[in-house]
Amino acid sequence: MANDNAGRVVPIDTDLLEPVHDLQALQRERSMSDSLQRHLASALADTQASPLCVAFSGGPDSTALLHALAGMPEARKRGLRALHVDHAMNPQSGAWSAHCQRFCESVDVPCEVIRVQVPLDKGLGLEAAARHARYEAFESSLQPGEYLLLAHHRDDQAETVLMKLLRGAGPDSLGGMRTLRPFARGQLWRPLLALSRRQLRDYLDARQLPSIDDPSNGDTRFARNHLRHDILPRLERLWPQAVDSIVHSAALSRAAADALQQHWLAAFDTMHDAATHTIDASTWLALHPALREPLLDHWLHGLGLPAPTTAQRQQIEHQCGARAGQQPCVQWRGAELHIWRGRLWAQSPPRIVDSSWQATWHGELLALPDGGTLSLVDTKVRLAQPIQVRLRQGGERIKPAGDIYTRELRDLFQQAMIPPWRRFGVPLLYVGTEIVGVADRWLSERGKLIFEQAGTRAHWSPAR
Repeated sequence: MANDNAGRVVPIDTDLLEPVHDLQALQRERSMSDSLQRHLASALADTQASPLCVAFSGGPDSTALLHALAGMPEARKRGLRALHVDHAMNPQSGAWSAHCQRFCESVDVPCEVIRVQVPLDKGLGLEAAARHARYEAFESSLQPGEYLLLAHHRDDQAETVLMKLLRGAGPDSLGGMRTLRPFARGQLWRPLLALSRRQLRDYLDARQLPSIDDPSNGDTRFARNHLRHDILPRLERLWPQAVDSIVHSAALSRAAADALQQHWLAAFDTMHDAATHTIDASTWLALHPALREPLLDHWLHGLGLPAPTTAQRQQIEHQCGARAGQQPCVQWRGAELHIWRGRLWAQSPPRIVDSSWQATWHGELLALPDGGTLSLVDTKVRLAQPIQVRLRQGGERIKPAGDIYTRELRDLFQQAMIPPWRRFGVPLLYVGTEIVGVADRWLSERGKLIFEQAGTRAHWSPAR
């Protein structure tokens, strides 16, 4: 299959998957093949002999990568396979998945297709939401020790660095994409960062290989596409060496960032609380900016959150000086950061929760409206009597088992360091009008008896 100008997959002559017979084309093909495969052979020799999985979109770059590897015995010995993610966002996505499977069959490489749903209700843009869903699929599929190969090249690196520069990023982000980094249960590997887009297109042209042209890649309403199709070509007309210079600067930034990393990692260990996943605000603010920015990004990325812009960083720094009793919150697309009790707390934007929600619970896994869950430690057990699960309205009280006083939930939450913005998602356990439990944190005497009779305990998993 090939593609027309609208990005559709259309039939092609399957003989095009065979080497062309024109002598000049054959010589050009051999030159391109030797160049790309020599590069990959050297890259393979410099990495562990781990299994290989190519993230295969069916586009030109991943097609060149997969095809070249398929012709290398050393790659096949490492269990070469392909993984295609169907985002289900284009009417042609099913045809694209079929194309990827047929192409893999033609080069005798196993292909796994994962269909995902791209959530558009998490405060992320379309591109970011699709990327998040795609990487979640990669994580779920990657085997222990396996290398996930992405076909990012030198031009992609230049675009990434320019995007980061325009967002006011520091040395770590300006270092661009790393060639190799830990990912899920294995490693994420970009073996083509030293090659250009033109080199990969020449490889395809020499072999007349079919590939998918997603029409969204030409939509200049997206920032990266605008940079790729409009801005970079203008720069290269004035400065032909623009991409080389950008990539060289990225390498220098990466070296500087790596030199700083040992310092801010040591600082992170002193200010990070693993139990609450928070960092001390005053200690963070006291750091030099060259350490403060990458440390903040490291912490946020560890929580699965995007980094803020320069303006938002400045706002965070300013809000660290807020008076006691205030609860500053800085928000950006896909994340929000709170400052409470002298610490930085971060999370995805919370769901809108109906405070009147309630459910009858017998001990089964119960999905809570904020994305958390309530269950029993022993999942095979059920409670002898049902419990009503409700959300906080305000002013609730409970007398914890063994305590002589009845306590306000507000006081218990403060003592347990449960921040205010998370309290309305905490499940309250009722029998009739009496609160017998607060999630898995506090039980009344009656609540304690209910779970003792069942021989198990409640387990609350808060929303991430």
